[in-house]
Order: sequence, then C-alpha cells, then structure tokens
Amino acid sequence: EPAPPLRFTVPPDETPPAVLPLPLGEGRGEGKSNSRSSSPSPQNPAHPSNRIILLGLGNDILSDDSIGLRVACEIRRRLAHLPHLTVAETAEMGLSLLDFIVGYDDLVIVDAVQTHQAPPGFVHEIGGEALKTLPNLSPHFLGIGEVLALGRELGLPVPSRVKIFAVEVADPFTVSTQLTSTLQAELPRIVDDIAAAIARM
Repeated sequence: EPAPPLRFTVPPDETPPAVLPLPLGEGRGEGKSNSRSSSPSPQNPAHPSNRIILLGLGNDILSDDSIGLRVACEIRRRLAHLPHLTVAETAEMGLSLLDFIVGYDDLVIVDAVQTHQAPPGFVHEIGGEALKTLPNLSPHFLGIGEVLALGRELGLPVPSRVKIFAVEVADPFTVSTQLTSTLQAELPRIVDDIAAAIARM
C-alpha cells in the first residue's frame, strides 16, 4: 500500500495522484466529517496560468447541503481541459482544509448557505477580503481566513486570492441523498455561472 500523504508538507512542485471525486450518497453520519478525497497538489506546476484549487464543500447525506459537492463534480468534468485547475470535494472544515490548499495561487470554494434573503439557487459571490466580516453562514468555510493565516505563519505557499460561491439553498438539514426539487432545477444554471467565472480566472 502507498504511504499516507504527509500533512502540511505538500511541495508546490510535485504532482501526487489525482483526487478522486467523493461518491454522492455514501453518508458520513450527521454532524461528522470524514472526507474520502485525498489532499491534491497542483496538476501542472509548469503551466503559466495561476494554479487554482476548487473545493466543493458539503455533506452528501443532507439534501441541499450537498450542492457544493455536486457543483464541483460537474465542473471537474466540464473544465477538464484546464491543466491549471484542480477540483476536490470534501466534508472537511477548519484546519483540515489546509492540506487541500497548499501550493495553489487561487482558492475557490463552493458551498451551501441559507440566509433566507435570496431564493434557492441564488449564488452569493464573496471575495477573500470579506472573510473577516462574514457572518457564520456556513460551518464548512468557517475559519478559512484563519487557515490561510496559519499557512502563511508556517511558511507554506497558500493561495493569495480567495473566491467563495455560496449557493442559497432551501433545505440543508433533511437527511436525504437528493436535492430539493427547487434547487435541482437550478443546478444546471448554477454550474454554468460558476464554471464561466472560473474559466475567466
């Protein structure tokens, strides 16, 4: 068996095995995070473009809370021609995300939020400069600012730019492997919008 990856020490110049998508429908238990995605590294460090890591966050057994995982899975397929883009899905949060982001220039996060101030399917686009003032909209990207600060303190090459696509959802609490019908109908447009924004980066 291959040795487990070293934590916090992923060199930006190396290319470990590709990240496998997190299978939807395999529950991790309510309130638990047990990601099956391995920590990725840049796929093509020699590429002249900025190296981008897209993280789809969420829980695949909590209905609309899985929207980040589903969007990431579809974008991996659609933007496979971009050698500087790496896509991963995970239920991890907090410091566990540091493993995923070391060695990249840009961090893009897709996650579910419920503000009750927009219809389901609305995509809130949030820049990294707003991380310190964000309300606790989602537990998944909570503490991203602190994770980046820790990485810099440790001398790790963490992203200098952050973009969060927070998708307004209808029901992120019901145990189900299906999106609500409202959000399912909006999924193609959500993927189109986020994929277009990433392609412009």
